[in-house]
Amino acid sequence: MRPFPRTHLSFGATTVTPEPHSPTGTHDPTLGPPPGCPAHAAGPGGLHRLYGPDAEDLGSLYEKLRDDHGPVAPVLLHDDVPMWVVLGHAENLHMVRTPSQFTKDSRIWNPLLEGMVKPDHPLMPHIAWQPICAHAEGDEHQRLRGAVTGAISTIDHRGIRRHVGRYTQRLVNGFCEVGEADLVSQFAEYLPMAVMCEILGMPEEYNDRLVQAARDALKGTETAIASHEYVMDVLGRLTTRRRARPEEDFTSHLVTHPARLSDEEVREHLRLVLFASYEATANLLANALRMVLTHPGFRAQLNGGQMTVPEAVEQSLWDEPPFSTIFGYFAKQDTELGGQRIRKGDGLLFAPAPGNIDPRVRPDLAASMQGNRSHLSFGGGTHECPGQDIGRAIADVGVDALLRRLPDVQLDCEEDELEWRASIASRHLVALPVRFEPKPQQDVKLKPGHAPIPAQRATWQVGTTPAQPDPAPAPAPEVRPVASEEPTAAEPARPRGFWQRLRHWWSGH
Repeated sequence: MRPFPRTHLSFGATTVTPEPHSPTGTHDPTLGPPPGCPAHAAGPGGLHRLYGPDAEDLGSLYEKLRDDHGPVAPVLLHDDVPMWVVLGHAENLHMVRTPSQFTKDSRIWNPLLEGMVKPDHPLMPHIAWQPICAHAEGDEHQRLRGAVTGAISTIDHRGIRRHVGRYTQRLVNGFCEVGEADLVSQFAEYLPMAVMCEILGMPEEYNDRLVQAARDALKGTETAIASHEYVMDVLGRLTTRRRARPEEDFTSHLVTHPARLSDEEVREHLRLVLFASYEATANLLANALRMVLTHPGFRAQLNGGQMTVPEAVEQSLWDEPPFSTIFGYFAKQDTELGGQRIRKGDGLLFAPAPGNIDPRVRPDLAASMQGNRSHLSFGGGTHECPGQDIGRAIADVGVDALLRRLPDVQLDCEEDELEWRASIASRHLVALPVRFEPKPQQDVKLKPGHAPIPAQRATWQVGTTPAQPDPAPAPAPEVRPVASEEPTAAEPARPRGFWQRLRHWWSGH
């Protein structure tokens, strides 16, 4: 590891000093790095920016930072606000698992106390302290977190799988007769919201507007505030309804939990659960589908039974975590992490993306990570994602159900033509265009089945259904997800023969 230069700039009225003062202190922007320093084009103090032209390829930048500074590196956020980014796998785990040294309470962050971080800072919505379990500590954290985990524990996971299968059927019905689709905008961005609306207890609110408002709020566009207010209004109405008349859903259990959350606390935690689960699962779905479509080995292993869809999803969590970094942790005392001197009040970014490819953990990135769940994609410690099994279930069942309906699906462009929209927090696949032989619609009340496919595509046929003649292409309908319907009563189960029962068990249903 190369040590950080001992001569650098510090904040405020202090001058250049040979002491290894925290490089995340306030630097005088009028001074530059010493002559000959390779960082002349970088920001104050020679630090790299995680925004702007310097961050067009954050993956490469993280590797350069790892080479230059080791597992913990000094960087600059928007407006040249200093921060540490934790690149090492072990260092990330140590940070999130040591609440005596690191907290998520940003009110002790030095740049915030010194006025460097303005109220309109682009990252303020992610960093500003809020009265939610993700930022709380001690008894307050236990109270709020206990309410959330208690409500999650009441969720029927078999019911979730049914919701995922039903909504997958409806979404695929929207484009199956066309023979082509964009699996990001027509599938990955809709399925998580549909399922989360069922879980929270507001299936009647699921529509195009809610999906687009959530996407807009998370993107931080000019209309993000209005979109955020729309979503909060939806959650506010839901809270009021469930306070007056609880039912068997997540919101009702959150409202009636012994922790006695106020209406504001309920709304804020519904927002936290909805946005975090939606963003993470939409990215996970898109990334898992991309890996299946672009990696021949994945298809071969899935077809041959050497890999299951859940294992493919887990590999995706290693290679392309839904969140690249998570804001933020803050040092409660002077300490040391990854060979760097961390001062009290310094801010640190929890970084799953570079942490998951730490060469000390994964010296060979091409090696399979099957059966290994020690990735950082769902965080760790006291703030580990409590709903990660829900996200996995949506991705596992959604990908499997889509492949059953469209077993001949293939990428409709060259892999290097795929585009990404990147930020410090995450990397989104913009579109995933695919093509397939047109398929007939299926009843949404039935389990996704193997659609007939042409004989020449038998090598990518999942299952044992014989190939059938192609159905006559139907006129392309308007591709638009259908609004949610109330679930219908289940029909009485019919007796199954031995092979039907065996196949039912093997499919995990």
